[in-house]
Amino acid sequence: MKHLIRIFIVLALVSLTINAEGQIKVDLKKKLEQQVNRRLNQKADQAIDKVLDTAEDSIAAGLKKDDGSGQASGSQVNTDGQAQGKNDPKAGSQQQTSLQSYSKYDFIPGEKVIFFDDFSQDAVGDFPALWNTNGSAEVVTTNLFPGNWMRFVMDECVWTDGLLKLPENYTIEFDVIPIGGLEGERMSGWHMRLMQAKNVNAWDGGSAPGQGGFQFQVEYFGRPGYSTWLYGEACSAAKLSGFVEGEDKKEKMNQKYHIAIWVQKTRVRLYQNENKIIDLPRAFPAGCVKPDRVRFEYGAAMISNIRIAVGAPDMRNKLMTEGKLITYGIYFDVNKDVVKPESYGTLKEIAAILNEVPDVKVKIVGHTDADGADAANLDLSKRRAASVKNELVKSFGVNGDRLVTDGAGEGQPVAANDTPANKALNRRVEFIKL
Repeated sequence: MKHLIRIFIVLALVSLTINAEGQIKVDLKKKLEQQVNRRLNQKADQAIDKVLDTAEDSIAAGLKKDDGSGQASGSQVNTDGQAQGKNDPKAGSQQQTSLQSYSKYDFIPGEKVIFFDDFSQDAVGDFPALWNTNGSAEVVTTNLFPGNWMRFVMDECVWTDGLLKLPENYTIEFDVIPIGGLEGERMSGWHMRLMQAKNVNAWDGGSAPGQGGFQFQVEYFGRPGYSTWLYGEACSAAKLSGFVEGEDKKEKMNQKYHIAIWVQKTRVRLYQNENKIIDLPRAFPAGCVKPDRVRFEYGAAMISNIRIAVGAPDMRNKLMTEGKLITYGIYFDVNKDVVKPESYGTLKEIAAILNEVPDVKVKIVGHTDADGADAANLDLSKRRAASVKNELVKSFGVNGDRLVTDGAGEGQPVAANDTPANKALNRRVEFIKL
């Protein structure tokens, strides 16, 4: 109605110019009509934009709902390793999965890091320095997931260059994003081997390489599976193989998964995100195989944050007897202070100790590596310590009055900040008995 009134007023004004000189009258009429149309169109566009914005927000909210894998739907990683969103070219990182969804997650990482690689020391486009290959791989970045990733699309292998000195008990963790490539636009699957090498400098053969080992594979349609290969008359009869059934266990292309492997003498347990999907009590029969190499092969994926650690942490003794517990099992994304859900097993163990001795007070101190500005690292370490306290109180029922927090930033390193492994040692959370 307001627009109609405005038009009538303008037309009336135009009619008053009828006695003016002809050219001036025509120009004024055209300008007034153009101005009215422009303002009406502008108002209409604003109204339409408001309706469209509301609709887009509703669609985006639906797409961002957790689909059970922790990845926001509607995003993909291009085959060149650069990730883009189908619906938003500025798509962010995956949705934060709640800590509570890991309530059955009992994985606790090893205490001493013996190998770590997040490819931060490698230039994008290069082959990573700590690995070897008989095929090809390169370091890439993606705008969906922070940090550097090793991307491979091949029928060959890439493996840890040096042999690993692994004891009877150790843990292996890494993040993986299945991508397309070998199978065209669809997922190509990927394989990972934990094996004993026969040849230090070469890839050790094909389908059953080296002296034996354990393989975890994901097929092109997402189904996980496993197998072991063992040599010698006494060992070969103990070979195992099988598949992990269930639609919720299938991996999907361009989504990130956290894989954790826990080896305790002969036993191998494997976790995919919050789920323990493989548990083999006799995967490595005594005397049959002693793994010393990690190898990725046969498919297309991006890998990062490979962490191999030894020694089950004696948390109770460290905290209650020695008065100080240093843990590397509480995880955060780069430059973030939100506790990642794969920290659940460690937090649960610490909470159990604290709840059993309700009179003990503890200071939680965050530490960072030396990347970035000092002030920013100090602030980040303080926020991380506060987040740990919040999770202990909220998720595990620890009395918050017993916990104080602080941060030391990069100021108290336990190793030089010169390699990814040493930086990983400096990124830690300490619990100090008061």
